[in-house]
Amino acid sequence: MAPKSFSFPGIFPALLASSLALLLLPTPIIAVHDYHDALRKSILFFEGQRSGKLPPDQRVKWRRDSALRDGSTAGVDLTGGYYDAGDNVKFGFPMAFTTTLLAWSIIDFGRNMGPELKNAVKAVKWSTDYLLKATAKPGVVYVQVGDAYSDHSCWERPEDMDTLRTVYKIDNAHPGSDVAGETAAALAAASIVFRSRDPAYSRLLLNRAVRVFNFADKHRGAYSSSLHAAVCPFYCDVNGYQDELLWAAAWLHKASRKRAYREYIVKNEVVLRAGDTINEFGWDNKHAGINVLISKEVLMGRADYFESFKQNADGFICSILPGITHPQVQYSPESRWFSGN
Repeated sequence: MAPKSFSFPGIFPALLASSLALLLLPTPIIAVHDYHDALRKSILFFEGQRSGKLPPDQRVKWRRDSALRDGSTAGVDLTGGYYDAGDNVKFGFPMAFTTTLLAWSIIDFGRNMGPELKNAVKAVKWSTDYLLKATAKPGVVYVQVGDAYSDHSCWERPEDMDTLRTVYKIDNAHPGSDVAGETAAALAAASIVFRSRDPAYSRLLLNRAVRVFNFADKHRGAYSSSLHAAVCPFYCDVNGYQDELLWAAAWLHKASRKRAYREYIVKNEVVLRAGDTINEFGWDNKHAGINVLISKEVLMGRADYFESFKQNADGFICSILPGITHPQVQYSPESRWFSGN
């Protein structure tokens, strides 16, 4: 079976980012496209992917409760979270990355989301509630529910599924610094989202992020090695776990402002290859995101020792701007709104 070409964790951040970028332009755009509606549908998409017991305010009415026994074979409660793409597997790695990106969108652009802000916050919490369950046991992170091979061979509604709901985990003897690091990043980023909205929940998220990060850093290794048969070729981490450790440390620094995480980033910048593949960003490669996130500290005049991250971030942004001589990406015709052509 060939690797997936796309999944909802990759679709949503890109669509949300493009919608927000257009909303933030200084002058109105006269066009037939309704970008407010695009933003609404981007967030609504999550409700169609919900697993577990659905809430009374569920807007996607054709969905019903599903997978209410997830985790029971392992003696844990792993109900909730999101299904992946068009199948019914819950892959923890891309789910956590999507949560981090959605939280980041709210942190930076929430004030421009209008009535969709409350729905975006709910989308984050639906995921973090699940991630808290997946990390409830110290030294263990449950990273997947469902057997991808049996699931992909039978396309059916979550409400009707009868495929295996196998539970997969990482632990001290079977590390997964990549998925654990991303999970820590998601919890830390979400703690910022809920800091003023729900302080107690925010503290819970941050404390759990710290614990999961410590586990990821102490027991280093790729989850693709520990769980190769289950996660490859679907979400096999080919980029290594080093970027997720830096990514998590960056979010923990932003969320906690503790010097220990700043020192961790500075100490491990070279060791964990912060300057590698800086022109990529996705669920498997966090380097561009790391550099952009950390460079904001430099731009705010608080961290000159992060100057190298700013230089990497500048290189990334320049590589994707439309209208440059040798762009590394292709743009749709709508890119003329950004390039001024």
